[in-house]
Amino acid sequence: MMKRFKYLVLFFMTVHLGMATIISNPVISAVNQTSDTEEKEQSANSNSAESASSLNSINSETPLSIRPSVHTAEWAVDWWLDRHKQKLQEVKDREQDIDLVFLGDSITHNWESKGKAFWQDFYKHRKALNLGFGGDRTEHLLWRLQNGAVDGISPKLVVLMIGTNNTGHRQDAAAETALGVKTILHELKTRLPDSKILLLAIFPRAESPEDELRKLNEAVNAQIRSFADNRQVFWLNINHLFVDESGMLSKDVMNDFLHPESPQYKIWAEALEPYIVRFVDKS
Repeated sequence: MMKRFKYLVLFFMTVHLGMATIISNPVISAVNQTSDTEEKEQSANSNSAESASSLNSINSETPLSIRPSVHTAEWAVDWWLDRHKQKLQEVKDREQDIDLVFLGDSITHNWESKGKAFWQDFYKHRKALNLGFGGDRTEHLLWRLQNGAVDGISPKLVVLMIGTNNTGHRQDAAAETALGVKTILHELKTRLPDSKILLLAIFPRAESPEDELRKLNEAVNAQIRSFADNRQVFWLNINHLFVDESGMLSKDVMNDFLHPESPQYKIWAEALEPYIVRFVDKS
């Protein structure tokens, strides 16, 4: 019963916060198309016909990828919001002692586990903050940004990678995932006008380059690379470091063909070094 009550609370928070965002965000208000699949998922997540009807009337024409949302998956309910609150407290406690921020999903979250040793080596002395949350799609990261994730700080550099769960969980169209990334960038540029943003290509997933999910990620990457202006937003694609010459992904690199293994975090860190030296160490 307590878990169901918590689910209901999270759901109505999402509806309430989604209204304010859609009204105020010019990127979101410009969107005017959605798919039947999205509408069905929206209805399935509602707890009554009345609430589903209300949600539809607010943003039924808005893709799920840009509807700010807390994570309501059963496996995430018990920890996701608590982690958000913990990170808010960490930001508050550290005040302005944050020069480098990583934003993303479980791949970024795992700097605290598989990549922990390399985080200590490369980033601890650079006043880094990890804001990766396992399972996040673009709409979840958007919600976090609109609910205090980077409030009160002005990091020199933000490293952003998000979108593989949009393609993996829901198989969102590439354009919709790209729109989610674009909306996040809009949010970051508004909230952190003095920060540089390093936008990473979504890492490869699935063993073969012919896999549909790999192709979908690459289609997203082909669109989001254009969001870099080389003034505030910069683009970096390091995917070639994880695959062989034919584009195949091995279990030694990503055992589940999605999450990098521990040694890959060193490879990732080394690939970021020129940007971190430029924007964090020398700025």
